[in-house]
Amino acid sequence: MKKIVACLLFWLGVLSSLPVLATNTDEGNASEAFLRVDYAEVLLEMEPIAAQGNEDAQFVMGTLYENGYGVSKDYQIAANWYRKAAEQGHVSAQFQLAVLYRYGEGVPQDDQQAGAWYLRAAEQGHADSQNNLGWLYRNGYGFAQSYEDALIWYKKAAEQGHAVAQFNLGLLYDVGNGISEDKLLAAYWYEKSATQGYADAQFNLGLLYEDGSGVPQSFQEAAFWYERAAIQGDSGAQNNLGVLYRNGLGVLQDYNKAASLYQSAALQGYSTAQNNLGALYAEGSGVPKDDIRAHMWFNLASFNGNTEATKNRDAIAKRMTPHQVAQAQSLARQWLERYGE
Repeated sequence: MKKIVACLLFWLGVLSSLPVLATNTDEGNASEAFLRVDYAEVLLEMEPIAAQGNEDAQFVMGTLYENGYGVSKDYQIAANWYRKAAEQGHVSAQFQLAVLYRYGEGVPQDDQQAGAWYLRAAEQGHADSQNNLGWLYRNGYGFAQSYEDALIWYKKAAEQGHAVAQFNLGLLYDVGNGISEDKLLAAYWYEKSATQGYADAQFNLGLLYEDGSGVPQSFQEAAFWYERAAIQGDSGAQNNLGVLYRNGLGVLQDYNKAASLYQSAALQGYSTAQNNLGALYAEGSGVPKDDIRAHMWFNLASFNGNTEATKNRDAIAKRMTPHQVAQAQSLARQWLERYGE
């Protein structure tokens, strides 16, 4: 028995460490960590223990089959092993089984079953399950829509330091869906999440500081949080930080920086940034004055539903020759072919 326990503890430790390695080290080191694990050995040692009913071993077996570690990936077999462990109360297996039901992998897609398994794990204090359960309640999947229940479960996860739940809780207070709007609490939870590096929370916190909602208005603070989200590729934050640089709000005015930020967001298809970048080209601010490029960006933003850009495109076309307009339209088509619609 001691040998079995030691074996389980060893392999559970190895498997649980892999996501951490993959997240916190560079790609090469993460790959080396995966290569150091002999999954055939894991399977050989775990399967007989799992067959005897050991819930930890059953969870390991589910993990191997779900991810294709040492075996062909098979969600159905993974679900069977997770279910065996979940029915014995294994919290991580309950969570993984819920995820499979949510996305219909290895089992029929079933939000009620997903909710039931999230609930069982959530009641054991599993923060990911609490957050996901809150999301189901908020959106009415598997349960009758209930913002009050969403608030309860988001808060349980948020109080454990779950960054996504902290953001989701902040969003409930920010928007006031089914509960009283409270910008102060929204800012409080956004900041909890933002300080953990969650880009959506950083962006929304920047919005609150820019507007002075729930916090004293501060363009400097807005720029601080927009920059952190922008570094992570958040297109909204890139655009809004660009606006601050263009107008010298909270930062030194810098048209070049504004143009660079607008372009980063525009390349992701963010229509407001495409329109703003077009305006810089039309003015020659931070970029060379270029009506063809301006028309191209206005046209792309218009294609993405930006009505202001439509007006800007039509206005600038009046000072362009038909040949220049044709060039701009050709560039827009090429952009769409390269970056997709």
